[in-house]
Amino acid sequence: MTTVLIFTLILLAASYAAGLLGSLTGLGGGVVVIPVLTLCFGVDFHYAVGAALVASIATSSGSGSAYVKEGITNVRLGMFLEIATTIGAVAGALVAVYLNNSVIAIIYSIVLLLTGTMQFVKKQDHTGERGSEAARRLRLFGTYPDKNGVCHAYELRNVAGGFGVMGIAGMLSGILGIGSGVLKVIAMDNLMKVPFKVSTTTSNFMMGVTACASAVVYVQRGNITPGIACPVLIGVLFGALTGARLLKRLDVRLLRKIFAFAVFAVAINMMYMALTGGFE
Repeated sequence: MTTVLIFTLILLAASYAAGLLGSLTGLGGGVVVIPVLTLCFGVDFHYAVGAALVASIATSSGSGSAYVKEGITNVRLGMFLEIATTIGAVAGALVAVYLNNSVIAIIYSIVLLLTGTMQFVKKQDHTGERGSEAARRLRLFGTYPDKNGVCHAYELRNVAGGFGVMGIAGMLSGILGIGSGVLKVIAMDNLMKVPFKVSTTTSNFMMGVTACASAVVYVQRGNITPGIACPVLIGVLFGALTGARLLKRLDVRLLRKIFAFAVFAVAINMMYMALTGGFE
């Protein structure tokens, strides 16, 4: 009983730190939760993924609603792209059962390396870009307010390309239990030319729905256990809420760079363990 209590308290504290760092860096709590569960606690990858999916649903629901209220999120675009991410998430969750821990760890390491690299890429503002006819017919154009309350109109393009990348992002979410926000932002920011502020908030809005779709499969397989998922959910949620408050007062640009190097270190360590049979 004492051992279970200590494990739960440590997991709560670690999950809180994961949610806090994920919120401040924009990487999401799941990116931190899975290495903590697998590398520090020795939890099987499939159960770690299940817990991370539950945490993603909670954090996306909390922060996503705030961005919708502020008028930054493009809800119509998010709901359209959720078709691709949901299909991909269910497919990824079904495939994940046939993958061993080492294969999942290698895929996860590659995503971590890509996520860390994206922290050093200069973000672009695509306001003023000319949109495509397909985006116009689907009414995916929108506006977003700046810090002074002034609304900026934007258009977007390459709907098919963005939709395809979203399907891959959803599949990775189903396999790895993370929001795959980096791929979603690449699809919207680089391909569809959505302003970065809109693409990140819309990605956050979509994350919960994507996680829900794959979480159903994990529940049916018994890979979501309350003893792990509940402390992770509570810790990440409160950590993300704390991070959202601190974000308004802190300049986190340096923190994101430092955290990116930490992500690289975790990715390399996880890749090494996977290749040497450390997860078997």
